[in-house]
Amino acid sequence: MAALIPGLGGMELVIILVIVLILFGPKRLPQLGKSIGKTMKAVRDGVDGKDEDEDEEVAESKTKAPAKDEASDE
Repeated sequence: MAALIPGLGGMELVIILVIVLILFGPKRLPQLGKSIGKTMKAVRDGVDGKDEDEDEEVAESKTKAPAKDEASDE
């Protein structure tokens, strides 16, 4: 498996994780993980050009029934 960051081995990652645990404490780690995950998702969506508003508009347009043309009824 290739390293995510070149030059960073297993021991270095363990040391970083221990420092993070000491700084933030075990109670705040889940919150920290959630916020990092949301941030990464937002960055990926931004790079891909996705926008939540665009996704909602597409979903709404698919669920709406097409409007009938009243002129064609006469």
